[in-house]
Amino acid sequence: MTLDQQCLIAMGGNLPFGDLDPAATLSEALVRLREEGAEIVAVSRFFRTPAFPAGAGPDYVNAAAVLQGAQEPEAMLALLHRVEAVFGRRRETRWGGRTLDLDLIAMGARILPDRAGFEAWRSLTPEAQQSHAPDRLILPHPRLHERAFVLVPLAEVAPDWVHPVLGRSVREMLAALPEAARDAVDPL
Repeated sequence: MTLDQQCLIAMGGNLPFGDLDPAATLSEALVRLREEGAEIVAVSRFFRTPAFPAGAGPDYVNAAAVLQGAQEPEAMLALLHRVEAVFGRRRETRWGGRTLDLDLIAMGARILPDRAGFEAWRSLTPEAQQSHAPDRLILPHPRLHERAFVLVPLAEVAPDWVHPVLGRSVREMLAALPEAARDAVDPL
């Protein structure tokens, strides 16, 4: 699979689902993704990360995965949402606690809905980010370059993927983050 075909997924959770702690939920979600037909090419280690935004709840368990990106982005997003629902995910509070979060971070070099739409979401203030959610898929994720909890795991599975707008690899975006942000992401 070329870098152009990579489907990058960020995974996380900070609330139990039944008897499953967040790490077990992530493991079971990977099993369910395979059962649903997803071809998982690589999975990072699991990491403990502080809740985002700070104080939003218990620490998270985060990881990243690379899937074969043969599906269209909307179909991949629908698959991720189906698997989240199996594990009790409800979208009630933006940036609230969750049993499972499967975010479609990027699909190769695709920019959705277009460059202007991507830039509009990337330029939102932090206050607007917390109160507004896109009504359509935005790719790549407009703030992936700011989030150590995404980039640290992603660097294990797709260090050479290049952001199609910023022109920087995962490795370069991670190196540009403050050391304290990188250090807050601890392997389990």
